[in-house]
Amino acid sequence: MTTILVVDDEEHIRELATLYLEKEGYQVMSASDGEEALETVRKSAPDLIVLDVMMPKVDGLEVCRTVRKDSDVPILMLTARSDDIDRIVGLELGADDYMGKPFNPRELTARVKAILRRSEGGGSRARGAVSVGSLTIDWRRREATIGEESMTLRTKEFDLLRALAEHEGVVLTREQLLERVWGYDYYGETRTVDVHVTQVRRKLGDHGVSIQTVRGVGYKLVATEGGS
Repeated sequence: MTTILVVDDEEHIRELATLYLEKEGYQVMSASDGEEALETVRKSAPDLIVLDVMMPKVDGLEVCRTVRKDSDVPILMLTARSDDIDRIVGLELGADDYMGKPFNPRELTARVKAILRRSEGGGSRARGAVSVGSLTIDWRRREATIGEESMTLRTKEFDLLRALAEHEGVVLTREQLLERVWGYDYYGETRTVDVHVTQVRRKLGDHGVSIQTVRGVGYKLVATEGGS
């Protein structure tokens, strides 16, 4: 059974999320602060974490940073702040998705399903590998190499790079990438794509493969000359 850890210092939030997630057949654990969350992750290895940002002892951003040192478990972050700071920082730390509070619990379950579907690589996905220049992506193993180096990619970074590689040289809009990588029922903003593209670009380095911006349209992956 898929196990989800809900981390929030507000008891009614934990209870509401647990109620709706258990209705969908998930096993739910909960934690009321960051310290308890990290201990639960170490002991129980959940399949997904719903993580509040503003918490006592250790905040959600620090929990995300710590978890990402050892694990690629999907993380859905929650925040009550109205600005973009928590969302952008959370995505840069490796979170897979973001929701504002208060939230619709049905939207929460929809996002959880979408994240799990993408991270598990559903059966409708093609099997095999694709290469663009010195980049090779093996989605059966969920491995990517650039030159002779193995790339360390988060779940959504891998899926984003794969989507671009499968359409080498073709411009994909931010909306198309949101649908392909985050799912048709993803409720986020296109800024999410921009943040992940920045991260993947950095990891591609100077190996003759680059993600190019087509202003006002989107992104495309191309093999360039002069890479190492």
